[in-house]
Amino acid sequence: MRKPEKIERLYLDFDGFFASVEEQARPALRGKPIGVIPFAHTTATCVIAANRKAKIKGIKTAMSVIEARRLCPDIQLVPQSPDLYERAHRKLLLLIEREIPIDAVCSIDELACKLEAKDIADPAALSKRIKARILKDIGPYITCSIGMAPNRQLAKIASDMDKPNGLTILHPADLPGRLLDLQIDDLPGIGRRMKSRLIEAGIWTVEALWNTQAKQLRALWGNVTGERFWYALHGYDVQADPTQRAMFGHGRVLPPEWRDFPHAFDAARLLTIKAARRLRRGGYIADTFGLWLNMRDDKWSGEIKIGGANDDHASIGALTLLWRQAQADLPSSLRIIRLHVALYNLTQVGAKQYDIFQQNDTDRSKWASISDAMDKVNRRYAKTIVSMGPWCPPPGGYAGGKIAYSRVPDMEDFW
Repeated sequence: MRKPEKIERLYLDFDGFFASVEEQARPALRGKPIGVIPFAHTTATCVIAANRKAKIKGIKTAMSVIEARRLCPDIQLVPQSPDLYERAHRKLLLLIEREIPIDAVCSIDELACKLEAKDIADPAALSKRIKARILKDIGPYITCSIGMAPNRQLAKIASDMDKPNGLTILHPADLPGRLLDLQIDDLPGIGRRMKSRLIEAGIWTVEALWNTQAKQLRALWGNVTGERFWYALHGYDVQADPTQRAMFGHGRVLPPEWRDFPHAFDAARLLTIKAARRLRRGGYIADTFGLWLNMRDDKWSGEIKIGGANDDHASIGALTLLWRQAQADLPSSLRIIRLHVALYNLTQVGAKQYDIFQQNDTDRSKWASISDAMDKVNRRYAKTIVSMGPWCPPPGGYAGGKIAYSRVPDMEDFW
């Protein structure tokens, strides 16, 4: 495995992206502590993003609105605007592409690049150009922190070291260097469970982690991921394995007035149709549909086979059957706080092997054609003109197009 002798990768992380976009787009918010919330006019929700001024006051992601107002009485609570964030994301990508080609969009607020020879020679100048272009073409409220290192993993770690608006360069010759100042759970890939496993093995610090062997981490992780982690931490050119799509799903925290079974079903139905649309756009069929319900002190989940489908009729039919089961299992007075639907066990369209003893499913073909026809009409007008059954968006909007931390939403998600 190759071990670079120079920095080769750049990782860029926008600072407090969602709240910063709100601050840049809305002059009345500028210079104030901002918390982004799922929907307005209720205290029965939480902060899902905060800007730096709010974070200084102790505001954290997932903090309740009541607690946020206690810590920061002047906080500006703003309902989410995912379509605004998606537009800002795409504009920022275009600006950065003028300075350096983007190698990978890692999430809506993170990206990675391969450094070119001229930028390896003067990395600070590249960082300055990127930041200056954002300042000039967007404004002063959206900033980014940049990390540069011999591989993407170390560059990502570096991007988090000097926030906000920072630049950190981890040269191969200086490793481990500043890595030793971090906590082990500051490193991407070490969550709560892995941290506990490392501590049980006597590995409390990054220095102890650095002094392990690759095979030792492979054993602790239980697979090759631990070995790859070791090589990445030590500056080797570790390339990420291509990811496989696991599911298409949507979740939603329900507004207080929509937490009864009838309203929650309307929300689940809409999210199911949006998940099925994404499944078709991705060119997949699914074998299984799943439903998850979260109450204050209880949870319920179920799944059902749908036999390799991607049409709205099959998806809604599966949801309806699971919903009836949930109603039979749970008291009717229960309040559903959050729900999630997903289509999974995926196969690419055209790749499914059918049982030769089964008859052709003419109904399935008919419903697939109807869903495709509805997609074409909605795509033409860039909004939901036709749907299978009632279309009842919950208060707050953006069902299926909410803040997406791990993916960049498509514009179709907002229809």
